[in-house]
Amino acid sequence: MEKKQCQCGHLNPPGTVLCEVCGRSLTEKEQKSKLVDMRYEGTARRSQTYNKSIIDKVWNFFSSVKVGVSLIVLLLVAAAIGTILPQKAYIPATTAEEIKAYYADVYGSVGRVYHFLGFHDMYSSFWFILLVGLLAISLIVASLDRFVPLYRSLKNQRVLRHISFMNKQRIFADGPGAEDTMQKAEEKLKELKYKVTTDKNGLLAEKGRFSRWGPYVNHIGLIIFLFGVMLRMMPGFYVDESLWLREGETRAIPEAPGYSLENKGFQMETYTGEDDEAVFNEAIDRVGSVAKNYQTDIVLYQKPEDSLPGAADLEKVKESSIRVNEPLKFDGYAIYQMDFRLDELKAMRFELTNKESEESLGELTIDLINPEKTYDLGNGAAVKLLGYYPDFSGFENGEPQTATPLPNNPGFLVEMTTPETPDGETSFITIKNTVEPFGENQYKLAFQAAETRDVSGLTIRKDRTLPILGLGGLIFMIGVAQGMYFNHRRFWIQQKADGEIILAGHTNKNWFGLKKDLDQVTEYASLPAYVDQQEEIEKAEKLESEEQS
Repeated sequence: MEKKQCQCGHLNPPGTVLCEVCGRSLTEKEQKSKLVDMRYEGTARRSQTYNKSIIDKVWNFFSSVKVGVSLIVLLLVAAAIGTILPQKAYIPATTAEEIKAYYADVYGSVGRVYHFLGFHDMYSSFWFILLVGLLAISLIVASLDRFVPLYRSLKNQRVLRHISFMNKQRIFADGPGAEDTMQKAEEKLKELKYKVTTDKNGLLAEKGRFSRWGPYVNHIGLIIFLFGVMLRMMPGFYVDESLWLREGETRAIPEAPGYSLENKGFQMETYTGEDDEAVFNEAIDRVGSVAKNYQTDIVLYQKPEDSLPGAADLEKVKESSIRVNEPLKFDGYAIYQMDFRLDELKAMRFELTNKESEESLGELTIDLINPEKTYDLGNGAAVKLLGYYPDFSGFENGEPQTATPLPNNPGFLVEMTTPETPDGETSFITIKNTVEPFGENQYKLAFQAAETRDVSGLTIRKDRTLPILGLGGLIFMIGVAQGMYFNHRRFWIQQKADGEIILAGHTNKNWFGLKKDLDQVTEYASLPAYVDQQEEIEKAEKLESEEQS
């Protein structure tokens, strides 16, 4: 595209709609329009000027408002899909394999697809961060594409404008004026806090120009906010992990290298409704029990810096109790008490007995978290664990199934070997039932007792992006206030040699406020009566429509 030369002699950049100097319309469309388009002061935007190189095409793609809106819609849709199934922080599993198995076991094929696409940890998934990054790029490009030409045109505004620019403004007036009209108009406009610039026989008055930058301040705040979101992908900036810790268990803290946590015990207290707690009687009668406090007594350990890889030497850092809203804090981390499970099965004790004589060949205890493959009872008796199903849910095609990896309803496929049955006998055992798939057995595993323990659901959090997110949010709100509660008002007034006054007014919003100011100036300086040309055009179109109907 070539530069456009105006009749006034000024050479305008390619794509310019209104001459930068006099304001004449440079395109056929603008020349035929009844009102000038003042959105970007008629200046050229890069996206509407260049479209040759790859850089131009990429720039034009990201500068499109449609692209930005589409990215926002995609992020909203993804966020909505992420609420269909619980995020990984709210499921009773910790390792990657356990998490994958949980979604597959509980939600079937839908859960497998959900996990494969990363919706289980959506806000940390690479594709979600990629969408956020693309949105940030779109905001930056779209802002620069519009901000730079607008800034240049407002910075280099001319006082004297061509009559074709003046009479195509929404607010327009022309008529006779007094000798001191211009002087009085300048005085009144300054009184109304307008910045007045004069040149020969004309003046330009404006105020509230800073409001034009409101949307771009919004974009800056949003870009900073999105930058904070993307930083959460960087190691050490953001941690939001869950840890299910059983009583007596010591485990490494996820995303906190070198730190481990031991669960010394879980306590839960409920309101009894006695004395000062009588206010809870109604709630207790309705739901049965109301939690007063639940806490985990823990010991925090740290691995020494000079410790050898694989060594189990841990140094105690502190002992503490984690309660709701009273987290354990250390080294920028905070561990919250978020959930619990009472009386989870820990181990089950069985006795191998002869069905007829009820003679016992010994007892075995199966650890439901880490079961052994073979239990030797001595004297030639042994029990081999062929299959373990922590949450037995029934048979499918003759095969036992488990609903979840949690020991809620354990099932065991065992092979019992005794001196009398050296080839072994097979049984499938649950707490309430025993199935002998290959016929009547001589021996059985009789359930004796179960050991239980409580499990604490802890959340580990660390967020160094909060100051960045807060700063972005603050700047965004400043931009909202700047763009919503203020407006850019301008008046161009010129007086010809014969004393005739030409006036034009424009604002980016709140035309009522502009007219209110103009009424005061008109009364004080005896300006000619103005016309709202937009209203006149709408009246004419309405009248024409009525005549046609």
